Amino acid sequence: MSMPKDEIQAEMAQAWGVFVAALGKSLSMLEKDIEEAGKMAHECTGEWCEATEHVIDELSNALFSISEPRWLDKKMSDTIKDLKYRVYDLYARYRSVYEKVV
Repeated sequence: MSMPKDEIQAEMAQAWGVFVAALGKSLSMLEKDIEEAGKMAHECTGEWCEATEHVIDELSNALFSISEPRWLDKKMSDTIKDLKYRVYDLYARYRSVYEKVV
């Protein structure tokens, strides 16, 4: 017995919402961490830089590998685009902190 198309899409849309919200929350946490590190760059370590860059890479890979379904609503699509811009800006801010550390 198969589920009707609308029910499947509703379930998937809900899962997409959870996934995208988690990515947004992760970016916010990383943004805060990088901002704090920028204020105390003299105390940051190479280990912190490596770990932070690794997390940024993982988030970037997750965001840029998303293949949006055709039926995804515009709001969710716009949110994903916004997250992609945020991860790009985040990397630029990270690099400015990194340059102070190295």
